[in-house]
Amino acid sequence: MCRKDNLNQVMSLGVNYDDARALRRISLTLRRWSEHECNGAIQRDGVRGDGVPYWHSTFDGRKLYRAPDRERGALKRLNQIMARYPALIHYVQGDPRGCALHLIPREKVEGRDLDAIYSSRGYPVY
Repeated sequence: MCRKDNLNQVMSLGVNYDDARALRRISLTLRRWSEHECNGAIQRDGVRGDGVPYWHSTFDGRKLYRAPDRERGALKRLNQIMARYPALIHYVQGDPRGCALHLIPREKVEGRDLDAIYSSRGYPVY
């Protein structure tokens, strides 16, 4: 599926064009961030890993310098956009091997666990 088809699919859920494009950029940002975390290039300070992100050397693991927190910004924008679409639920999938963001119509959730149904009932945004 090409980008235009994916945008049309997202817009068929009631999302306007500008928000669909913004959601696509958010999805790409989150996937790249997950990729860096998975490879060990970005790590967060703090006991729970929720502190300030830093770039680390993938060669020897040294902390290099502070990284701009693109994940936090993307999630903030995502929540602002999704507040305009109460009929949809979003799911952020942190595995960089797939699509990072899925939109799921509320009526398809039916009390099920989102971790189990996001890929079969949701619509990927890429």
